[in-house]
Amino acid sequence: MISSPLVDTGPLVALLSESDRHHAWTKQALARVRAPMRSCEAVISEAWYLLHNSRKGQAALLDLLERGLLSIDFALGSELVPVRRLVDRYRDQPMSLADACLVRMAELYDEASILTLDSDFSVYRKNGRQVITLITPFT
Repeated sequence: MISSPLVDTGPLVALLSESDRHHAWTKQALARVRAPMRSCEAVISEAWYLLHNSRKGQAALLDLLERGLLSIDFALGSELVPVRRLVDRYRDQPMSLADACLVRMAELYDEASILTLDSDFSVYRKNGRQVITLITPFT
């Protein structure tokens, strides 16, 4: 069992959209994790936007939060300086705010894995040079 992974936008959208090509993989991956999943408001906002054609999907996203299966464990206001450093370091990518917040969370929760469909995370490093453990269909 993988304990409380950090979750990116892609798997959230895939989980809540049966038509998503990664829906089945995401369900299988989540069967191996211990709740709650952790994320940040930037990821929740991206997922909400991407689910805009699915009121059911948006409602299900709120349900995950209300039921404690997904928790928001990050305060950008308190982590602005390190997030800015990450965005500056990866300016050639470019790094999204959600990605920067998740990398910072990986620094704060040292043992955490990131559940993602985004290959950019294979480039990102925590604490300067440490590889981030990923749960992805591409590995």
